[in-house]
Amino acid sequence: MTVDYYDPLALAVIALALLLGGVVKGATGAGTPVAAVPVIAAFFDVRLAVIIMAAPNLLANVRQIQVFWKTRLGEGFSLRFGLSGAVGAVLGTLLLASLPGETLSLMLAIVVILYIALRFLRSDWRLTEAAARRWVVPAGTVGGMLQGATGISAPVSVSFLNAMRLEREVFIPTVSIFFAAMAILQVPALVATGLLTGELAILSALALIPMLLGLPLGDRLARHLSAQAFDRVLLLLLAVMALRLLWVSLA
Repeated sequence: MTVDYYDPLALAVIALALLLGGVVKGATGAGTPVAAVPVIAAFFDVRLAVIIMAAPNLLANVRQIQVFWKTRLGEGFSLRFGLSGAVGAVLGTLLLASLPGETLSLMLAIVVILYIALRFLRSDWRLTEAAARRWVVPAGTVGGMLQGATGISAPVSVSFLNAMRLEREVFIPTVSIFFAAMAILQVPALVATGLLTGELAILSALALIPMLLGLPLGDRLARHLSAQAFDRVLLLLLAVMALRLLWVSLA
């Protein structure tokens, strides 16, 4: 899909999607891509959504690593999770560059639907520490491939860490190392495949502005709206975006 990046409508939709992502992160601590990527992809395409999120993903997670570094999972767990995610992200980026737009839209729709299903199921199953260490590399690699190809890894990465029942102070730096490691390799991969142009790099950097504006709004919203109500509104929005993506990919 050809997009006029100076079209006011295009810029408005992208800015609103990123503002929403910032609001979600400020209100729930969840990642921006879950909210922003499906919205941008539903109106434009998956490639544009993934490229625009490059700078926000990297900088936001580097900041969280700095704040929570001391409480990360030790014994090489975070490193293996991050490195396997980075390798997967490069593989996913190759898929992003080679697959047709309709196929990418269908993949993203399936990932979003899977994420919604996992949120509603809220399974009580739990991974033991030993099992988590055995599965950390496969989980990181698959999550990285999803991130590289669709912009969202939450159905694998976040579900995997949630199954470990980590405390918030441990969860945040561990998942941030994962996302930052992916971004560090994903950005050069986007450049090497010709997807990240100078124009899109500027747009990605500017994407930080609405995301940062959304953070305090989300914090205020969380004080007046229950976490469950906010979560259901977000899932409803994601469901609508997934249906739109399905329509675009199958039409």
